[in-house]
Amino acid sequence: MSSLFSTCLYIRYSRRALLLRAISDPNTILLHYNSMSANKRSLKRQKESPSSAGGKQPKLTAERGRESGWLLKEVTELRKAEQGCEFNKKRLRYLSSSQKIKQGSDGVLYWMSRDQRVQDNWALIYAQQLALAEKLPLHICFCLVPRYLDAAYRQYAFMLKGLQEVATECKSLGIQFHLLSGEPEQNLPSFVKNWNFGAVVTDFNPLRIPLQWIETVKKHLPSDIPFVQVDAHNVVPCWEASEKLEYGARTIRGKITKLLPEFLSEIPLVDTHPHSASKTAKPVNWEKLLSSLEVDRSVGEVEWAQPGTSAGMAMLESFIDQRLRFFATLRNNPNSDALSHLSPWLHTGQLSAQRVVRQVKREKNASESVASFTEELVVRRELADNFCFYNHNYDDISGAYDWAKKTLQDHAKDTRQYLYTQEQLENAKTHDQLWNAAQRQLLSEGKMHGFLRMYWAKKILEWTASPEEALSIAIYLNDRLSLDGCDPNGYVGCMWSVCGIHDQGWAERPIFGKIRYMNYAGCKRKFDVAQFERKYAAIKEISKKDTKKSL
Repeated sequence: MSSLFSTCLYIRYSRRALLLRAISDPNTILLHYNSMSANKRSLKRQKESPSSAGGKQPKLTAERGRESGWLLKEVTELRKAEQGCEFNKKRLRYLSSSQKIKQGSDGVLYWMSRDQRVQDNWALIYAQQLALAEKLPLHICFCLVPRYLDAAYRQYAFMLKGLQEVATECKSLGIQFHLLSGEPEQNLPSFVKNWNFGAVVTDFNPLRIPLQWIETVKKHLPSDIPFVQVDAHNVVPCWEASEKLEYGARTIRGKITKLLPEFLSEIPLVDTHPHSASKTAKPVNWEKLLSSLEVDRSVGEVEWAQPGTSAGMAMLESFIDQRLRFFATLRNNPNSDALSHLSPWLHTGQLSAQRVVRQVKREKNASESVASFTEELVVRRELADNFCFYNHNYDDISGAYDWAKKTLQDHAKDTRQYLYTQEQLENAKTHDQLWNAAQRQLLSEGKMHGFLRMYWAKKILEWTASPEEALSIAIYLNDRLSLDGCDPNGYVGCMWSVCGIHDQGWAERPIFGKIRYMNYAGCKRKFDVAQFERKYAAIKEISKKDTKKSL
């Protein structure tokens, strides 16, 4: 996971995708930064100063001339201007043989899953267009599963509070929102039949469990109902970007770059739906729902990230105003606040990556940072989806390249100076104070700085008995504690760190073999390690008792 989201990818290479600079920016209103000469001097001083060793950091201030809330106002106007646009059907694929809406039906259903938002959602846009064409009511349903991998209360609460905002917006737009409890394959087919829906539109997710949901639901839906999948998570739909497993960023970058002019379009408004339903959805008691969750409550909510699309847009606004111009030069310094912090909202689909990149690309006076950020948000993020979609062993050593599997096997029995259990690692009980500080950040904030996520995962490889154990622990801790856990970017980040996915072989050494190595001394050359350690030294341990109190 990288500096972009503090998640979204740990992967870090020296090459930057300057090809993305060639992509034409949206031909819309230009918003200029003020005092750019002062900013350039600040950046120049930053480059020349020992920032990587903890020099004085530039003051991050809001862009002058913009009132708080400017982004939402601007985006609303852009959406309205695009109403009535033709839907690019390359964004969808039919999962059923039937492609015509069943006549005599009582509505169109959008099965929301990965993309939990109303606006900037191509799947919902398409569902509404189908409903409008047939003059039918529009419904949305979300299937709440009792458990999902190692996700804890932290992730469930963030998701459900975001869905509460979705439900409120749906009500204002005349769209029925249904919350179904249980596995989709058990509830969705009967729900479709009972409500007499004429078509079902759903999201795309490359992970194993959602793919199984899709396959099972498809088998049990009536044969005369179209079942359509729309990739509203990626800018370039996964199946359009590539038809095969890509080796790395260098092999997929050109393919995505070539398609961006077609797919990086403005997104139309989801407007009030004019056809009302004869039956209405059952109201959701959100407080009761949250209190009834049977997931692990010892991992509590965090304060810095408020759930929902509105909060996500506010974070995007602050990134554009305050941090974007420092992203290219300071993103790898954990002591600098230069990241987007958008990963929780992007992971849950409360924010659209396409909306984020379109708005960032409108900033004309931060070209280096815009190019660097776009590489992370689009190329490397969509590379992760490619890996998980075309490699069913995306979270297992067997999914690694042959050279990596061989070198890890060759060094599997190498002597480890330190060996830690999963419990010791989770509680930040190691000899390495930098690693402990990074783990405490994950425990307390539900995130970890992108640069440190690489170091964190590689040290787990060094301090556990086998590569298999290291990968298992890294994935478990990330899925359990991080707000952006259970995500393709997380699996690819762990696979990059432990198994060399999307990387190359390096000089051979004990334990790691030819897997890229990172150490404490290297971190000290890049940033003020002691400063970061001090920041999280006070957080010695997050006890279950204290965490429960925060709930």
